[in-house]
Amino acid sequence: MIMPLVFCAWRLSAQEEGVTASTDLGLQVSSVPEARATLAQSFTFPFLRGQGPLTSGNNLKTVLTAELSPISLNGIAEATWTPIAFFQLIGGAKTGSGWNINLFGEDIYGIGLNEREDYDPAREVHKSKVDGSAFDGFIWSAWAGGAFQFDLAALFPGDWNHVLFRTYHEARYSAYTRAGTGDSWFFENDYGENQNGWVYNATFVVGYQMPLSPVLNTVAFMAEMRKNLYNTPGQSYWGGDLPGWMLTSLLNFTINPRLSAVLAVQFRTFRNNGSSDLTNKGFFFYQDLKLQDSYNKQHLLFYRAAVVLNYRLK
Repeated sequence: MIMPLVFCAWRLSAQEEGVTASTDLGLQVSSVPEARATLAQSFTFPFLRGQGPLTSGNNLKTVLTAELSPISLNGIAEATWTPIAFFQLIGGAKTGSGWNINLFGEDIYGIGLNEREDYDPAREVHKSKVDGSAFDGFIWSAWAGGAFQFDLAALFPGDWNHVLFRTYHEARYSAYTRAGTGDSWFFENDYGENQNGWVYNATFVVGYQMPLSPVLNTVAFMAEMRKNLYNTPGQSYWGGDLPGWMLTSLLNFTINPRLSAVLAVQFRTFRNNGSSDLTNKGFFFYQDLKLQDSYNKQHLLFYRAAVVLNYRLK
C-alpha cells in the first residue's frame, strides 16, 4: 500500500473554541485479503486563531495511534497544524515490528530481509528469499509534509456547492534496523522492495459532498504517487526509478454520528519486467528482472476492494 487508506470530508468553517479530544476505533478489511485494527486518541488545540473566516479555525491536532494486524504491531504519532483554512503542515513518526505466518499454504511476510537465493539459469535470475523471524528488528519512519485543501462552497456558499480538492506532498524516511545500505526488506506483506532511505509521496483528491443523502456523505477519486529516492546503482535496469501510482474510487458513508465507513476500489501500477505474473510477489528477486520497454513499462491492474470502518468511542 503506497499510502494509508483514509479520506475525510471537510468544510472551511470556524471550529468550536476550546480543546477537544476524541477516541476512535477503526477496522480495515480488503479483498487481498488483509485486516487491520486501529485505536486512535486525538487532541485538537486552538492555536494562533484570528477573527477572519480563514483563521478563525486555526488549530493544532495531535493523534496517537496503535495498529494491529495479523502480522504486525505499530505505534504512530502525528501532528497537524492548520495555520489557515486551506493549508496544513503535517509531521509524524512510526515504529513497529512483525512476524511471518503461513495461512492456507501461503507464506505471509510481516517482516524480513528480501535476499537472492537459488539461481535460475534459464531466465538468468535469482529467486527471492525472505530472511526474518518474529520481532527480529524494528521498522521505523519519520515524515513531514504539507497539504492544500479547498472547498468550492467557501467561495460560493450553498449545500450543492461542496466540490472538494486536496493535495498532500510528503518526504518520508523509513528504515529496518537489520538492513544495511542497499538491502531490500519486506514489511506487512508488501512486495519486498523497501530500502533504508527517503521516499516522496504525493496524494491528489477530488470529491463531492452530497447535500441531501442521509447516509452517503462524499464521493471522491484519489490518485497517490510514490517515488523512491534511494539512488540504488543500476535501478533503471529493473525500473526502480519509476514512480508507482495508486488510483482509488471512494464512497464515504456516515451511518450515524459515531459510525462511518469508507468503501474503496483500487487500481495500481506494476512494472513490466517480462514476467507473466506482473506482481512478481515473493518469487524472483526484483532487481534481476529487466524492465521491458518494447511495450508499456508499467501496467495498471486491479489491486483490491477495501472497507474501512470507524467508530468514535467518545
